[in-house]
Amino acid sequence: MIIVNARIQASADTVAALQDAILTMQNATLKEDGCEDYSFCVELADPGAIRVVERWTTKEALSAHFKTPHMAAFLATMQAHPSGETVAHFYEATEIEMSL
Repeated sequence: MIIVNARIQASADTVAALQDAILTMQNATLKEDGCEDYSFCVELADPGAIRVVERWTTKEALSAHFKTPHMAAFLATMQAHPSGETVAHFYEATEIEMSL
């Protein structure tokens, strides 16, 4: 399993301007083969910080995601609304069961 944890630093205005593009991206990505989870959220302590959390079955599925038309459209929208630093971390993980 591949886990992606990304953070996009922007402004609250940029986050608002990206909302439709984010929803479109999320809905399209969740339909992709190999996508088990894909979500965006805004940090409560920083309304200009967007978090992206993804879970993919394989590296190949994630690589295919980067080549989709909806990814290209999302990146074009991001370029039209420049943000600050974007940091992404990619992990290969094994899921374990735990009780909370």
